[in-house]
Amino acid sequence: MLDSLNNFLGRHPEEIKANVEIYTWQTCPFCIRAKMLLSWKGVNYTEYKIDGDDAARSKMAERANGSRTLPQIFINDRHVGGCSEIHELDAKGELDPLLVEVA
Repeated sequence: MLDSLNNFLGRHPEEIKANVEIYTWQTCPFCIRAKMLLSWKGVNYTEYKIDGDDAARSKMAERANGSRTLPQIFINDRHVGGCSEIHELDAKGELDPLLVEVA
């Protein structure tokens, strides 16, 4: 039944091959919103919860070209930005092609 529902909704989680990583804070509303979009699409992502961990935040900022805001999202080691950027990619139809690329 879930397969039928996924097809009806246009979701194809079996096609997602990308390695998706997201740096978050537990109570950050933008982090929650970004994770909701990824979950809705059926993405299995790696989450780095960095609440209060300055070393982890510095590592994230290094990977994110200096950006220290949360969330920060990477698809196949490519920095795609935060919540607004991932929703913008989705609205333009550019997120799904990134998600089906093999890592």
